[in-house]
Amino acid sequence: MSARTKMIAIGTSLAIAAGGAGVAVAAGGSEDQAEGPDVAITGSTLADAEAAALEATGEGEVTGTETGDEESYYEVEVTLDDGSAVDVQLNRDLEVVGESADSENDE
Repeated sequence: MSARTKMIAIGTSLAIAAGGAGVAVAAGGSEDQAEGPDVAITGSTLADAEAAALEATGEGEVTGTETGDEESYYEVEVTLDDGSAVDVQLNRDLEVVGESADSENDE
């Protein structure tokens, strides 16, 4: 193998290794996330989270839940009677720590 061929092989190997490391970092997410994006709340916690969110909004229907949300430990999406959606942020103890209009459903 010539010196030039070795250099190309080493360069290619380094590029592949660097690319793989970048993909691993991008896919890893943050340590704060419980399981990754869009993991629904389950079990008895689901019923308690729904009750907390509906109490906070005073009306509506739960249309989605998420664990490990970027803004809080739990997120519960509530569709209000007028059709608008609100994201209710809950901490680990299922206490409301925030509430905002769901911009994904805004037109």
